[in-house]
Amino acid sequence: MNNILDNIDRIRRNKGYSQEYLASEIGMKQAGLSLVMSGERELKYKTLLQIANALQISVIDIITYPQKYYLEQESKISADVTVQIKLEKSKKEEVLKIILGDNAFHLLNKK
Repeated sequence: MNNILDNIDRIRRNKGYSQEYLASEIGMKQAGLSLVMSGERELKYKTLLQIANALQISVIDIITYPQKYYLEQESKISADVTVQIKLEKSKKEEVLKIILGDNAFHLLNKK
């Protein structure tokens, strides 16, 4: 829990907010917030959520501070896409360069 309290304090200071300002933003007196921040009063989730909102940061980012939490994609399914375009022969090389880049085009044409 001390890490979370330390993180809140660092984020608050980095944003230039006083403890009094943060307390007023979450509807608490500065003395009450001071008790929470010193560990003398329990930090409840509701208060943590209010603090996160006042600091304009997510609860998970407070917990992982200074790193940011990134949700991984639930599935890593790849998709194959096939595109068929009818072109004049003179435009084929130009379009392949746009799609694949110069180096990939040369690799495809090597025999």
